[in-house]
Amino acid sequence: MPLRKLFFWIHLAAGVTAGLVILTMSVTGVLLAFERQIVGWAERDLRATAAEAKTTPMPISSIVAAARAASPDAKPSSVTLRADRRAPVTVSFGRERTLFVNRYSGAILGEGAKGVRHFFQVNEDIHRWLAMKDDRRAIGKRMTGVANLIFLFIVLSGLYIWIPKRKTRAAFGNAALFRGGLRGRARDFNWHNVLGVWSFLPLVLIVFSGVVISFPWASALVYRAFGDEPPKPQNNERVNRDTRGGNSDQFDRLWSAAIANAANVAPHWQSISTRLPLSSKGPMTFALDEGNGTRPDKRSQLMLDPRSGRVVEHKTYVRQSSGQKARAWLRWIHTGEAGGMAGQIVAALATSGAVVLVWTGLALALRRLRRWLRGLSESQTDNSEWSGEFEA
Repeated sequence: MPLRKLFFWIHLAAGVTAGLVILTMSVTGVLLAFERQIVGWAERDLRATAAEAKTTPMPISSIVAAARAASPDAKPSSVTLRADRRAPVTVSFGRERTLFVNRYSGAILGEGAKGVRHFFQVNEDIHRWLAMKDDRRAIGKRMTGVANLIFLFIVLSGLYIWIPKRKTRAAFGNAALFRGGLRGRARDFNWHNVLGVWSFLPLVLIVFSGVVISFPWASALVYRAFGDEPPKPQNNERVNRDTRGGNSDQFDRLWSAAIANAANVAPHWQSISTRLPLSSKGPMTFALDEGNGTRPDKRSQLMLDPRSGRVVEHKTYVRQSSGQKARAWLRWIHTGEAGGMAGQIVAALATSGAVVLVWTGLALALRRLRRWLRGLSESQTDNSEWSGEFEA
């Protein structure tokens, strides 16, 4: 069997096998494309007044205590303070809940645009593990990971199959440009080819980064490709030392020290956050961000001695190894946010293209199956449906 034909049949089988899962991830990917901007717009009314911003903020420990009192059935997992004096303090309770607190009055502003956040959370759960719950999430994650891997093959093999046998300008134009007046099989084939060509590069980046996110072995390969050893799993053991009582003064002193030191090491910082409860071992770590959270090169870690508040270490992007830098960027390449708004638009368009690619691919496969059931030979189907289009 010729190599081109072999790739076609594997491409077709892969698409039929994983098509519905890929379609699900593509649709949810489009819906998640501008999550950060939409949520920010929906929560624009949570800001403090200009008059409040001129007063002295409450201690961070009091703000966290207020959030804990408003959510006694859960434990806070992180707290984030923004440089914008009118922005509320964000107290997160894992992935399930986020409370916003006025930093001047301690008033609980609620969970923000709860309906909007819930919409995106549902779509993210579907996108990551097909909305499976609890212990079944591992199964869902494995299914989406395998689908990502298959999709990567489909995208790469699709370009090879698309290249016309006759390397003429007309042949390339017929396969790379939309043609009017087509219906049914011819229309689906034209759309499948055109969108596959124009979406190829962004889809390779999106899907490859998805594979890396899905599989530890793929993540390890990224490190090794740059000559680095993959990091060992971290021990995130933490004790339940909360930020109230005798520990609150220390917590507030460390926050004050973090803000003071941030002005020196990251003068353009936009947010400071730390995980809760406090670690029982080693220094207290604060995450600094001089961007909007989507640029690894603008993020750093400030580590303070828990007793003196002195800087133990400031881990910056520049000091990271090549493997660490590459792995950090892949998370944001997957969503397109690494390229700012332009990157998000390109990612959204490419993912929308993936929706049509899957739909037209499945439609072509079903038409092929129907024709086969009607008694046409596979060779006749291949020549009339596919090879002829390549030579057009």
